[in-house]
Amino acid sequence: MEGKNLLRFLFFLVTGLFLLLFTWANFPYLPSNKAELLDCTSFSPWCTSKSKPHLTTNPSNPTRGHRRHHSSDVPHHPLDPLTVQEINRVRTILSSHAPLKASKRYTLHAVDLEEPAKPLVLRWMKGNPMLPRRASVIALVGGESHLLTVDLATSQVIRDDVLPPSGYPTMTVEDMTMATKAPLVDGNFNRTIIERGIDLADLACLPLSTGWFGKREEKRRLIKVQCYSMKDTVNFYMRPIEGLTVLVDLDSKQVVEISDRGQNIPIPSAANTDYRYSAQSKPTNLLNPISIEQPKGPSFTVENDHLIKWANWEFHLKAESRAGVIISRVMFRDPDTGLLRNVMYKGLTSEFFVPYMDPTDAWYFKTYMDAGEYGFGLQAMPLDPLNDCPRNAYYMDGVFAAADGTPFVQSNMICIFESYAGDIGWRHAESPITGMGIREVRPKVTLVVRMAASVANYDYIVDWVFQTDGLIRIKVGLSGILMVKGTPYVNMNQVPGQEYLYGTLLSENVIGVIHDHYLTFYLDMDVDGSDNSFVKVNLEKQMTANGESPRRSFLKATRKVAKTEKDAQIKFKLYEPAEFHVINPSKKTRVGNPVGYKVVAGGTAASLLDHGDPPQKRGAFTNNQIWVTPYNRSEQWAGGLLVSQSQGDDNLAVWSDRNRPIENKDIVLWYTLGFHHIPCQEDFPVMPTVSSSFDLKPVNFFESNPILRMPPNVENDLPICKPAASA
Repeated sequence: MEGKNLLRFLFFLVTGLFLLLFTWANFPYLPSNKAELLDCTSFSPWCTSKSKPHLTTNPSNPTRGHRRHHSSDVPHHPLDPLTVQEINRVRTILSSHAPLKASKRYTLHAVDLEEPAKPLVLRWMKGNPMLPRRASVIALVGGESHLLTVDLATSQVIRDDVLPPSGYPTMTVEDMTMATKAPLVDGNFNRTIIERGIDLADLACLPLSTGWFGKREEKRRLIKVQCYSMKDTVNFYMRPIEGLTVLVDLDSKQVVEISDRGQNIPIPSAANTDYRYSAQSKPTNLLNPISIEQPKGPSFTVENDHLIKWANWEFHLKAESRAGVIISRVMFRDPDTGLLRNVMYKGLTSEFFVPYMDPTDAWYFKTYMDAGEYGFGLQAMPLDPLNDCPRNAYYMDGVFAAADGTPFVQSNMICIFESYAGDIGWRHAESPITGMGIREVRPKVTLVVRMAASVANYDYIVDWVFQTDGLIRIKVGLSGILMVKGTPYVNMNQVPGQEYLYGTLLSENVIGVIHDHYLTFYLDMDVDGSDNSFVKVNLEKQMTANGESPRRSFLKATRKVAKTEKDAQIKFKLYEPAEFHVINPSKKTRVGNPVGYKVVAGGTAASLLDHGDPPQKRGAFTNNQIWVTPYNRSEQWAGGLLVSQSQGDDNLAVWSDRNRPIENKDIVLWYTLGFHHIPCQEDFPVMPTVSSSFDLKPVNFFESNPILRMPPNVENDLPICKPAASA
C-alpha cells in the first residue's frame, strides 16, 4: 500500500508540474506584497513562481523584459483594462451578490472590462472625466452560466443574466487540474496504465476539450484526458499512450468512461525528441549575432501604459484573457492636413478552429476552438527577450483574474518594437538613356505588436504590423510541437498498401496527424467614420469588338456595393479574382474617389469538412473567408460567447444569415486566415515556424503616396559600430 501511495503522490506531483508548464509556466506573480491579493494556499503556482527582475515604471521608456508592479495602476483611457485594484473590488462585490453568496460553489471564468458604448468612447477626449468603469463577468453558478455586469462606481451588480445552456464558459486552471487527477482514483485506469508497463511517476496528462457530438454529451460539463510518458524526455508529446482516452465529468469530478483501443501500440522511443539547445549533441552556430541599434532611442512612445504613438500612427493596446491582444482606436495622422483620421475602431483574434483529420476513437473529437475553450490570452507565455523579441523591444503585461477573482499578472505578455529587415518602402531609379541620373530609395521600417501563446503542444505567434504608408499587416506564425499518434510501424515499408495512416510517419512509431488551423479576426473598420460600406470589386475578362484593337481581351473592374450580409459572404475563388474594399461613401478624395481600405488576402486555406459535420457546425465561421456584419457589441466572438461543448447555434454564421442591412452602416469585417498542415519529418521533434498574413491596405484613403516626404537613410544618421576583423 505504501508503494501505491508513493506512486500516486508522484503522479499528482508530476501532473501538477506539467499543468503549470501547460498553462501557467513562468506565469503569474503577485501584483503587490499584500496578502489579500492572493491566497497562496489555494493558488500556489503564483506564490512559488521564481522572482524576476523589476520593470522601470517610466511609461515613455521602452522596457526590456523587466517586471513592474501593478498594485497602484489606475485607468487613464475608457478602454484601459481592469486594474488590480478594480479586479479586487469586483471580487468583493460579487462575494456579496445574493445568487453567488447563496451558492455553495461558484467560479469566475472571465473577468474583463465591459467597454463603454462605442459612441461614448468616440466622443471621449484626453482630459475629459473618465467614463463609468464596469466589469463583465462570466460565472458558473450551480451549473448555470451567468453573464454579470459589475458597476465599480456604485459597487452593484447591475446585470445578472442566466445564459442559454448551449455551451459552457472557458475552462479554468482548476478545471484542467482536477480533470488530470480524476483518472488516478479510478481502479480501471490504474490497471490499464500498469498493464501498459508505464510507471505512474512518468505520466503527463492533457485535458482536451470534447467538442460536441450529440445529446449524450449535453447537460454536463465534460472533458477528455489523454496521457503521455515523460520517461527520458521533456518532449512527452512524442511519447503518447495511444488509444487511451478518459472521459471526465468536470462538475462531479468523476470518470465517466475509459476507452482503451491501443493496447498493441508501443510507446515511441524518447530518442532524439529533446528539442532544448542544451540537449543537442552537435550544436550548430552558422550565424554571427545581429541586432538593430537605435542610438537616438525608439521612434515610438507608450503613454499611460496603453496608448501607442509611432510615426503617423496612434492606437490603444491592451491584453485580454480571451483574445490575447486588442488593438483599438486606430488612427493615422494625415501627412497633408495633419489631422488624425479613423481607420479601425477595434481589432482582435476572435476565435480558432483546429480540426484534426482522424475519425478514429481517440482522435475524432480533437477539433479545438482555442480562444473560447482555453482562453488565448490566458495561454500567453512571457516573451523571451532577444529571441521572441529583439533587444529594442518594449514589454507590456496582462492583468487577469483567477477562478475565485484573485488578480494576477502575466508579465511580458506583449512586446512592441520597430523592425527593419532591409525591405524597401519605395524606390525608383531612372534609366541611363534619359540622362537624368536619378536614384531615390526609402527604407521600410515597421512597428510590430507581438504576442505568443502556447496552447499545450502548439505555439502561436500573432503580430500586428504597422507600416508608415498606412498598411496594417496581421501575421500569424505556427510553431511548437505536433500532436502525434502512436503506431506499430517503424518504416513505411511495413504499412499495408490499403491502410491509411491519417498523416505522415515522422519517426519510429510516430505519426503526425493531418490537421487545419483557422484564425478568425474581428475587424471593426471605421474608415474616416463609423458609417462604411463593403464593396466587392470583380475583375472580369472583357472581349474587344472586332477591329477595335489589336488586343482581343482585357480585364475590367466592376464594383458592387453589398446591400445585406449575404452579399458580403465571400469564398475566395482563384479564377474569379476580386478586391474587397471597405469605403466611406460620404468622404471623397479631391478627384472624387470614396476613401477606403481593402483586404489583401493571404493564408487562404478553406475548410473542406462537410457543413453537417458537428465540428464544422461549431466552426461554421470558417465557411467563408470574409463576412461583414452590422456592428453589435454582443457579437464579438465568432464561435459564440459560450464555446465549450457548443452546438453551433450561436456563432458568426448564424448571425450573418439574418441578412441584415450593411450599406452605409457601422460594419464589422471578419477575416479567416487558414492553414492546411500535412506534417513532414522536418516538423520533428519541434516545428520550424510557418507564417502567413493578410493586409489592410489604404485604397484612395490618401491624396497621394503618404510616405513621399520620408527621408532616405544617410550614413551620418546610423550608429558607428566597430567592424569585426575581416574573415
